[in-house]
Amino acid sequence: MASSSSLSSRNWSYDVFKSFSGEDVRKNFHNHFLEDLERKWIIAFKDNEKERSELIATELVQAIRDSRVVVVVLSNTFTSSSWCLNELLEIVG
Repeated sequence: MASSSSLSSRNWSYDVFKSFSGEDVRKNFHNHFLEDLERKWIIAFKDNEKERSELIATELVQAIRDSRVVVVVLSNTFTSSSWCLNELLEIVG
């Protein structure tokens, strides 16, 4: 595992990557969360321009690796989504 000093000196593409599932999360929590981050000048990876099914898996993996912090939002639909579980494997792996 990389030391905290090497992590803090790395140039990150994003401050935050969010992993979540479900329209309820996207419409309620996600939008408010993004607004709060933007007010604080925190750069978050945004996939709302495309549906996740259109994103190439390698793009998401790269975004996870290029993010300083990952926030996983657990919901009823998260654990039933193979896409989200694959993201989680990449995050903890």
